[in-house]
Amino acid sequence: MDRTKENSSLKTVGIVKVVVLAAVFLIYMFPFYMLLLNAFKYKRDIIKMPLSWGGKNGFTLNNFAEAFQKMNFMTVFLNSVIITGVSCLLIILFSSMCAYIFVRKDWKINKFLFLLMLFSMVVPFQVVMIPLISIYGGTFGILNHRATLIFMHVGFSMSMSVFMFHGFIRGGVPIALEEAAGIDGAGPLRIFFQIVFPLLKPTIATLVILHALALWNDYLLPSLILTDKALYTIPIATKLFQGAYSNDMDLLMAALVMAIIPAIILYLALQKYIIAGVVAGAVK
Repeated sequence: MDRTKENSSLKTVGIVKVVVLAAVFLIYMFPFYMLLLNAFKYKRDIIKMPLSWGGKNGFTLNNFAEAFQKMNFMTVFLNSVIITGVSCLLIILFSSMCAYIFVRKDWKINKFLFLLMLFSMVVPFQVVMIPLISIYGGTFGILNHRATLIFMHVGFSMSMSVFMFHGFIRGGVPIALEEAAGIDGAGPLRIFFQIVFPLLKPTIATLVILHALALWNDYLLPSLILTDKALYTIPIATKLFQGAYSNDMDLLMAALVMAIIPAIILYLALQKYIIAGVVAGAVK
């Protein structure tokens, strides 16, 4: 009887968990469903019947063609690819090298610098936003450049990346491999790039996903740095469809759908590394 009751209670708990997870999933996915549904509808139907399939006028693909043209999609897409791609490349390269030095070199200053980087993770960007813009714009006059935005992205993303790499290198990269390579005559750079760096693949994939999604969708920092329309990224370009007195909701929905497609493709390509990388970097 006790076992029967125990099995029954376990089944009940399992059913409750499934129901709760299903409810959370539906709540989370509802905005994406609304976005995809209304991207193919006319503006009048979006306003009057946002939950209906097609509305009175049915579905249309003109939203995508018009949004593509008005926001100059290929230019803003290329800007987003350059800024996101170069930023992620530099973040991965510099943070992995920095974490490697922190782990393998037992210098007192390394512990201090590592703790300093960890403390910087809790400082909100909004706290330093205005001083940064004042310094880079008023003092140096280097705003409205892709390089400036990339530099800031790299700086703000280094701490978390170093933390992730630090944990993985300490627990997942055997020092015996490096010692064997050193005995065979390999120098420090060769040991890092040919022995250590390939072993960091799970953490690299995880950080690429996290940073690529964050930088690709970032609106606040690029809107402060980039004022020239020729340098706009996709999130900034979508504001062209939002005016003071009217909104082109149909074009905005279509633009957002086009914006998330590259992020979904990247996630699907690297998803198998995400859990392994997060666990290895944060726990080990």
